[in-house]
Amino acid sequence: MRKLVYFVHTSIDGRIEGPNGEFDWPEMGPELSGHSKELAGRSDTFVYGRRVWDMMSSFWPEAEKKSTHPHVLDFAPIWRKTPKIVFSRTLEKADWDTEVIGGDITEGMAELKARPGKDLLLTGGTELATALAAHGLVDEVHVVVHPVVLGGGKQVLAGGVRANLRLTGTRTMDGRAVLLTYEVG
Repeated sequence: MRKLVYFVHTSIDGRIEGPNGEFDWPEMGPELSGHSKELAGRSDTFVYGRRVWDMMSSFWPEAEKKSTHPHVLDFAPIWRKTPKIVFSRTLEKADWDTEVIGGDITEGMAELKARPGKDLLLTGGTELATALAAHGLVDEVHVVVHPVVLGGGKQVLAGGVRANLRLTGTRTMDGRAVLLTYEVG
């Protein structure tokens, strides 16, 4: 069965965005960019909730026109060619090789995990990750802790989800951020 891997950036105070929704603080150096591409290579499908989908689909289709950052230039073609799933009760269709799944997210994810293929990569967000974790559907968590305090905003796995995590790795990235890797269960 395929794994669902949750990859998320956080501040040292456990926030995935600033108090006003800011996501301008993660720094993608070469090592962190390499890890991101490694996770994408393990996966054959990117998974998003609606809010993260809106952010991703507004940037990545034409990312090279918006930034010359090496990570952007490397990752944009990967993003465009990789099939995507968006879990949403309000979105009916999406471009860029994207399937929209409405209704029961636990049934939808269980069905996705049962399909043949490589891992599923859930990137960012908290609502979808929290809901899936609450139902035991997240298999692996990759948390990148950045040296910034945001002082508010959404938390990683907010809402009181309780899960047993087993630390499987730690790594300093680019002399700045720390990657914590966990298996769930």
